[in-house]
Parts: sequence; structure tokens; C-alpha cells
Amino acid sequence: KTSVIAAVTAVAAFTLYTSTRKKQETLEWTLPPWLYKYELSLKDKTFITDEEMMAVAIKISEINVKENSGGPFGCAIFERDLETKKSKLFSVGANRVVPCNNSTLHGEMVAIQTAEKKLKSFSLKNAKEGYEYIMCTSCEPCAMCLGGTFWALPAEMLCAATKSDAEAIGFDEGPVFPESYKALEAAGCKVKKEILQAEGAKVLNDYAKVGAIYQG
Repeated sequence: KTSVIAAVTAVAAFTLYTSTRKKQETLEWTLPPWLYKYELSLKDKTFITDEEMMAVAIKISEINVKENSGGPFGCAIFERDLETKKSKLFSVGANRVVPCNNSTLHGEMVAIQTAEKKLKSFSLKNAKEGYEYIMCTSCEPCAMCLGGTFWALPAEMLCAATKSDAEAIGFDEGPVFPESYKALEAAGCKVKKEILQAEGAKVLNDYAKVGAIYQG
């Protein structure tokens, strides 16, 4: 019940104080309505394989394009029981850059923020005894999202489409290097690439036919 309420009310809010007056302002972003429903439809499902989990992230990216609610990128974070090795969907994220006029709202960043809000923790590492967190993203992360993943530090990051797939349709993924992934793994996040790569790349290619290629 708690997780459902958290999902339905998942609104990121933070406070800014202006330099000229002591007025408190709140900035918000929201998930598209269809994503709440999709997450809810999977609340009782158990996931075991990498492919099962990755399929969720890719489906989010696919629906996001179809519903015109953001860019062709989706992310899903799973909570894995360390004893049984079974996972449950814990957090979802869809790219919301253009609809929310916010360059930071990539799928990974949205899923990470939502997961940390639910956990009441600024990190996914050792956030809950007996569990670890697996982040699945429909495409290898850009420079910002790779940095965000480094600080959130899930136990594993699974990627579908490649950086080259995204750049092939015009997206700029920023300064991402092999050393970036080495640093992430050295910090404790295992990286697995090209899981359902063809399916992830197809969403990108389909988006290129109908959507705008933005930089942000």
C-alpha cells in the first residue's frame, strides 16, 4: 500500500530561496499518468532474469514515444531480495525533458530520484538491509546519468541500446568514456551492456521518424 501511494504521489519537490527576498518557492515535476498505471500493473510480478527486468525499461521507453510524453528513454529500478534472488519493480522513470522543460529529467534521473524518495536515502547502496537495487535503462546513460548513477550506486546497471545507437539518430550523449564505466564498477556497481539491445535500438529508430532530436 505504501509503495502504491508513493508511486501515485511521486512528485519531486525541492526548495529554493531567492537572493532578493526570503520567499520559499517549490519546483515540481510529474510522471505521465500512463506510467503510474503501468507500474501498478506490475506491482505483484516477480522478476528473475536480466531480460525480464530490461523488458520493463524498454516498454516504458516505447510507450513514452507512443504517448508523446517525452523522449525515447525509459528506466526501471528493481529491488532484489539477497536471499531469494527474486526482484520486484521498485521505481520507474521516463524521459520528461521537453514536457517539463527540465534538462535533468532523463529516465535514469527520474527513476533514481523516485527510488531515493521512497527509501528516504540519498543512495541506493545499503539503503535497506537484505536487499539490493538493480537499475535497468533502455539505453546506455549519457554523461549526466552516468554521474547520477555513480552517486546513487545501485548494485547493478543493465543497459539495452548503446551510446552509438542514440548518437546515430542525432542525440549527443556527452563525454562518456571507458574510464567512466571502470570508475563506476570500481565503486561497486556491476555493469551489463547490450541486454535486449535490438529492442532498445528499435525504439530509438522509431522515435527518429516522428520525434524531435533535442539536446538536453
